[in-house]
Amino acid sequence: MLLRWAHLVLSAVALRWRLCPGPRWWRMLRAVVLVMLILTPTTPLARAQPPVRDFVLGYSPQGRPIEVVQIGAGPRKLVVVGATHGAPEANTYRLTQELIAHFRNSPEQLPPSVRLYFIPALNPDGLAIGWRFDAAGVDLNRNMNTGLDTCPENDWRTTVQGAYGLVSDTGGPYPDSQAEVRLLRAFLLDAAGAIFIHSNAGLVFPAACEHRPSIAMAEAYAAAAGYTYSRFWPLYTITGGMHDWAGSLGIAAITPELLTGDQSEFAQNLAGLQAVLAGAEALLPLPADGEVAGFAVPAPIFRFWRALGGEERFGPPLEPARVTPEGVSQTFRKARIALRHALADTPYYVQPEPLGAEAAAGLAYGGAQALAPIAEPPDARFFPETGHSVRGAFRDFFDRGGGVEVFGLPLSEQLEALAADGRTRLVQYFERAVLAYYPEDGGVRLEPLGARARALEGLIQPGAPFSVR
Repeated sequence: MLLRWAHLVLSAVALRWRLCPGPRWWRMLRAVVLVMLILTPTTPLARAQPPVRDFVLGYSPQGRPIEVVQIGAGPRKLVVVGATHGAPEANTYRLTQELIAHFRNSPEQLPPSVRLYFIPALNPDGLAIGWRFDAAGVDLNRNMNTGLDTCPENDWRTTVQGAYGLVSDTGGPYPDSQAEVRLLRAFLLDAAGAIFIHSNAGLVFPAACEHRPSIAMAEAYAAAAGYTYSRFWPLYTITGGMHDWAGSLGIAAITPELLTGDQSEFAQNLAGLQAVLAGAEALLPLPADGEVAGFAVPAPIFRFWRALGGEERFGPPLEPARVTPEGVSQTFRKARIALRHALADTPYYVQPEPLGAEAAAGLAYGGAQALAPIAEPPDARFFPETGHSVRGAFRDFFDRGGGVEVFGLPLSEQLEALAADGRTRLVQYFERAVLAYYPEDGGVRLEPLGARARALEGLIQPGAPFSVR
């Protein structure tokens, strides 16, 4: 850069001297300048350096930050995750930190088509406590909802197999129950690829169910790193695994297992990662849109819809996606799910719109009746932000469905109100949903707020039919 600026200045000076001849000493100086110009290299400007960004994705249950480093801004999002199994696999934490340092110093090695993210420790509590699990004793790599693919043998279970043949009830109370897993789930909604680093076996294996992009990436990584490629983890059955969850949503996902339990094996894994980056166009397919009930569903919204319950929970789409400068939204029968560009790389990138708050605004006119105050049961969860609690079947549905990240804060207590089926039921209002209790089967369901919002919009359109009564 400095040579180029010097070249421009000298050129301007030399041009002026050529146009304005002077005494002999001026001509001699001009000759020296011209020689310098001839010898000065005129190399092209270097490619702009990819951006580097540090941020916190969220916090563990014990309040430790889950940190992320982003390098690059290409369309293909590749996420490298370390320390899922805490202290026993602390070498994966050190490896991820070394990879971060390498790409900080040499960001030009990243192809322009990729934006690369590192999560050094998905399980910071396990690192601090000194064990494999999270703070609640759950194995995070057995806690994801792997019932979305066609391979039942990897489906989530409470009782799981682990290292050294250990069988334990550490899969969690239900799929995606742990805060760290839900953060990761939200973060990968727009990912093209994910690499979950573990130790120690010296092999690389892909997501199950013959997911071709995962297989191709695992083969490339293993060959470059000098590890063994294995179609499956050979020692025992992994249920609720992160790689299988990711693969079921179309994300190329692999698990490199370091050979040792205490070394970072930096050179091998740098070579493996560089092989993936070099083949990014083929190995990291961009997220593909889905199709449901005849409507195209944008990829991140489709992944959210499918991962959080699909048609059973949210209903089918009722219209094409709406695109605005701020993002994309699509109306489903029970919700309107929105993607906001400004919230990318946060847990709130994709979430239902606050239709529950809009419905709650009409509570006074809907004949809702507050129930008599009752003693707070042991399972009640109080939210000081709004002064309301979630309890019983409502809390179970709320927690399993994604909690605050999906439904928002409670805006009411349980009420008796008219439900969508025309019957008076127990309901509870949240920022982004209204839940109704069905005693016939003891279940809680989302009220059809998406259909309601779409109908209301139709009524206020110019030219909409109406009658005077």
